[in-house]
Amino acid sequence: MSNIRLQSFVQVAVLASTVLLAGCFNYLAPFGATKEAHPGLQSAQYSELKRLPPPQEKIVAAVYRFRDQTGQYKASDNMASWSTAVTQGATSILMRALEESGWFIPIEREGLSNLLNERQIIQSIRAQHTGPDGEPLGPLPPLLYAGVLIEGGIIGYDTNVMTGGLGARYFGTGGAGQYRQDQVTVYVRVVSTQNGRVLKTVHTTKTIVSQKLDGGVFRYVDVKRILEGETGYSLNEPPVLAVTEAIEEAVKNLIIEGVRENLWALQNPNDIYSDVFLAYDQSLERANQLDYYDRLPQDNRPGLGLGFSAGALRYQGNYLNPLARPTAELFVRGNLSHHFALGAGFSFGELAAEGAFSKTHIAGDAHLIYYMVPLGAVTPFVSGGLGLLVQSDSEISGGLFPYVSGAVGVELMPSRRFGVSLSFGNNYPLVEGLDGLKMGSINDNVWSLKTGITYYMF
Repeated sequence: MSNIRLQSFVQVAVLASTVLLAGCFNYLAPFGATKEAHPGLQSAQYSELKRLPPPQEKIVAAVYRFRDQTGQYKASDNMASWSTAVTQGATSILMRALEESGWFIPIEREGLSNLLNERQIIQSIRAQHTGPDGEPLGPLPPLLYAGVLIEGGIIGYDTNVMTGGLGARYFGTGGAGQYRQDQVTVYVRVVSTQNGRVLKTVHTTKTIVSQKLDGGVFRYVDVKRILEGETGYSLNEPPVLAVTEAIEEAVKNLIIEGVRENLWALQNPNDIYSDVFLAYDQSLERANQLDYYDRLPQDNRPGLGLGFSAGALRYQGNYLNPLARPTAELFVRGNLSHHFALGAGFSFGELAAEGAFSKTHIAGDAHLIYYMVPLGAVTPFVSGGLGLLVQSDSEISGGLFPYVSGAVGVELMPSRRFGVSLSFGNNYPLVEGLDGLKMGSINDNVWSLKTGITYYMF
């Protein structure tokens, strides 16, 4: 009777979860629904471009072709892809950015042959007809000529500059998150049509971020019944908007640099002290400090750190059905360099197997830590060391079990003095008998999953 009730409860729970997840899915993307066309999305840099102070006089500028020079194709794991990774319409994006800045009068040059053909058609028609007053129609007004040429292109699109992820699964239930970072680089230069001199060159870099979160469950709820469910969500920054933002930033920088080098002038000279110019100086100073991965290096983990961690232990040995039991640890660590730190910890916990034994122990160890990305806000790490585990109620080896330890994990630094970590490790005793039995060729050992906080004092 109890099994029937349990099965009914599981079925109702699965049905409710399915309905809930379906509702969430419909909220994100209603089934069968479409979205109407609307004015194009604006990049994050568009508002800054529009905030530029007005010029003394607008500059007539020509763009013949602002093209993709990367030759990059979209990445594909299963087949060759001939689709380009970067938009081929960068000329249109640049023309709009020049127009929206309020500093340039862009003139048509990419489709110049079409424009000239149309003017010839108009001119031939005008030559064959007269106006309302009976007089011959005069020639067309001359085309505008450019004072400057805008040249350059998209010169870099680097994929998988940084990738990462984090996940955990226990008894068929868990989740994971993945992260990928690409970069697009744009160069823009201004050329004088009077003498061909390159007046100014600027370049900008935009990071493109892709993120994915997913979770699921897969486990037997009965001998013949399996519970399975999954959900997920991903966000991929549109590359065309990333290119647009990089181009608009380049146009803004070009205008500011040109004002400071007296290539063109402001309508109000005092606008050189405006917020837009000051913000540009701050962004330029920050950009000069970024590393190749578009990160601001931080002097993390200064000096000595004190921390506390908690989690679960799981014994692996001669008895079946080991149990996960809580553990806690106090530790101290000191940095030897950016990459290396020396630490020591004191922990206590319990090892147990269902229906067999339960033993409380304390342990202390010293270990060496290696941070893979020490100057980043998030860094994976590995550690290894030596320790001693003490069981007061053990008759084997006097209750003393020396061990070697190893762990892998990741540490998040919300600030340079405060860290949050998640680690997975193993303590492997050099003496058999943690469970009171000396059997087998592999010593009893302990697996651990811990999360901790660390405060670095100085």
